[in-house]
Amino acid sequence: MDFSLPDEHRMIRDTVREFCEAEIEPIAQEIEDEHRFPAEIFDQLADLDVMGVPVSEEYGGLGGDQLMYSLVAEELGRVSGSVGLSYAAHVSLATKPIELFGTDAQKERWLRPLAEGEHLGAWALTEPGSGSDASDMDTTAERDGDEWVLNGTKQFITNANVAGSVLVKAVTDSEAGYDGISTFIVDPEEDDGFEVTTVWDKMGLNASPTCEIRLDDVRLSEDRLLGEMGEGWDQTKKTLDGGRISIAALSTGLAQGAFEAAKAYSTEREQFGHPISEFDAIRNKVVSMDRKVERARLLTRKAAWTYDQGERVSHESALAKLDASEAAREVAEDAVQVLGGYGYTEDFAPQRFLRDAKLMEIGEGTSEIQHLVIGRELGL
Repeated sequence: MDFSLPDEHRMIRDTVREFCEAEIEPIAQEIEDEHRFPAEIFDQLADLDVMGVPVSEEYGGLGGDQLMYSLVAEELGRVSGSVGLSYAAHVSLATKPIELFGTDAQKERWLRPLAEGEHLGAWALTEPGSGSDASDMDTTAERDGDEWVLNGTKQFITNANVAGSVLVKAVTDSEAGYDGISTFIVDPEEDDGFEVTTVWDKMGLNASPTCEIRLDDVRLSEDRLLGEMGEGWDQTKKTLDGGRISIAALSTGLAQGAFEAAKAYSTEREQFGHPISEFDAIRNKVVSMDRKVERARLLTRKAAWTYDQGERVSHESALAKLDASEAAREVAEDAVQVLGGYGYTEDFAPQRFLRDAKLMEIGEGTSEIQHLVIGRELGL
């Protein structure tokens, strides 16, 4: 497999990298401290035409592939985990499913504004009691004439309080198990009964809003059902295959940012009359960090490439997500150690990378779930 990047991919990556270094990196710690969602950054990303990278140009996207999208996610993660997380949730979870499963009318009404960056999207699967068993849900959608009525609570929903549309998973047939789950498109502004009840303060990623939402007799017309009734769980599995690649890319970016901070510091900081990079303990740590970043990047690009070939990608995406998320946490922790006392202060980025990286091992399937998925793919 050839992992050299096509010219178009390289150009998009370099453009986004330049933007990240100029516009996001200088405010990355500030928006975390303020717990502020940087709406202006996403307006600028829309101006760069990257809010719908893997979406067809017919519906306002860039017409790129999963590899191109993963490059963008990695560059965002390299400077801000929060921006990268909100971006990945918008593209992989809230936007791409409408392209994959929606009608032409739904794509025109709901996909286009997402792909063009008119507003962000959210995806509501997890519930307060579901944890890793995401199929165990109490949110229901019941027919009432020619409408659906949604009731329930969703937890840990990225972007919910800044979204123009939310894809909500709900039980439409309580007797059908996995085949009784469906997906609905909800408009937070127009649909009565939709309420954001909590915006969580978190260990990290506080410039990316994580919310609890309540659905209280939310009435939706038939055309808000995405795909057919009962297809929601199959849609979820396909969505997560792509979403895990984006989390792998984001994790690789976090690891890259932490590695770069540690490498730069190790060559500038002197102890006993020498740069600390000349001491085996530090040099070996930085070399190990480089190895982990490169391994995560290769697994992520392999998964993205496989996805773009139209092949089944559950094994590759789970493997990439598992390895890259753990690499992000390990590399960020080592970066803090290389910087010593400075690494523990908010004047330097490694502490932010470490706090942000931990969620990568939890969101879109914990590391334990990735082991389960990979084991099943291996026939174990």
